[in-house]
Amino acid sequence: MMTDSGPPAPRTEEVEVWLFDLDNTLYPPSSRLFDQVDRRIKAFVQDFLSLDLEAAHRLQKQYFHEFGTTMRGLMTNHGMEPEGYLDYVHDIDLSPIAPAPALDAALARLPGRKLIFTNASTPYAERVLDRLGLGRHFEAIFDIAAADYVGKPYPSAYDKLIAEHGVTPDRAVFLDDIPRNLAPAAALGITTVWVTHRDHPARNDSEGDHVHHVTEDLPDFLTDFLAAALGP
Repeated sequence: MMTDSGPPAPRTEEVEVWLFDLDNTLYPPSSRLFDQVDRRIKAFVQDFLSLDLEAAHRLQKQYFHEFGTTMRGLMTNHGMEPEGYLDYVHDIDLSPIAPAPALDAALARLPGRKLIFTNASTPYAERVLDRLGLGRHFEAIFDIAAADYVGKPYPSAYDKLIAEHGVTPDRAVFLDDIPRNLAPAAALGITTVWVTHRDHPARNDSEGDHVHHVTEDLPDFLTDFLAAALGP
């Protein structure tokens, strides 16, 4: 399913770079994979700050909303070094996600460069891509470390990605499951796609000019784009 609230979907010859978020974008939230990460973040906060579980949960969510990531809140307010945190929270079981042949086929036909733009770490992203069978399609992973640990939705992360990978904003498309992460991209002139699902938590920031297109099925969105641009 795709709905539009912004400009027409770009023609294939207009797109040079596709920017894909990782978690809950390249695989559906029904896998509950990020629930594992969420629990490990809570456990890390609890141990790092010697809090009870309820207080750790409140602070985790507070920092996510205030800083974009819980990690950034811990770094800013508590002087935490990020490497150990990233290793800990991403040490999860990937078996709930399966290979994605439909997405693999769509990406194989999709013209243009393809990059991962994630607030996770590169080793974790590589594990997820390997599990999905999609790693061959992406020329690079722009992770939280590449963004100097100031990730989405901070504008500086988008600026660094654009500079490092030579992205021309008005010839790029960005796909993410969190609408607020689309806003800085739209402000730069990047076409945005909100990848959502029926079992995805409702987002209060999904309305507005920063969300150009909406889809509940990423392979179908890419296939429809290819059919319109290239023919069957």
